[in-house]
Amino acid sequence: MIRPVRHRTAQTNRTARATPEGGARRWWVRGRAICLVALAFSHPAFADSDTLLPVPSGQPVQLSDVLLDNNPGELWLRFRFIAPRIGASVGRIGYDVASKDMEHLCQILAVPYVAQHELHPVRVVISLSDRPVEFGDAAPDATQFFEAYRLEQSQCIWEGL
Repeated sequence: MIRPVRHRTAQTNRTARATPEGGARRWWVRGRAICLVALAFSHPAFADSDTLLPVPSGQPVQLSDVLLDNNPGELWLRFRFIAPRIGASVGRIGYDVASKDMEHLCQILAVPYVAQHELHPVRVVISLSDRPVEFGDAAPDATQFFEAYRLEQSQCIWEGL
């Protein structure tokens, strides 16, 4: 069962804003629900929205946000995930492994989402965080990994940040 999620605007509390005036828009309710339903048909693990997303490393990963960001005047689509096992210390999943997970998430989640909503983003950003962090907030204790991709012919092409 897909649970309803509220729709709101993501904004920062800082003076140096990461988003344009008005903030990035969250496509929570319809976007997340439609995307997860669409993926349910291609992979049985997506049947429940509380189910963790499968990634090559096997780490637990859960979708946190989908943001549409028009910064700087171009559409960037941001998929934010919680991946509590990432980090730099021994026993944690490092960037080298997590980068393969991010590419996989781009391919299995962002590509169908873009097609479903007929979006034309200049970049797709996939981010992993070891804990929930509000968009645009500084969180020095949180581990966060980011990758940027451009979409060409339904493929995620790494752009690097």
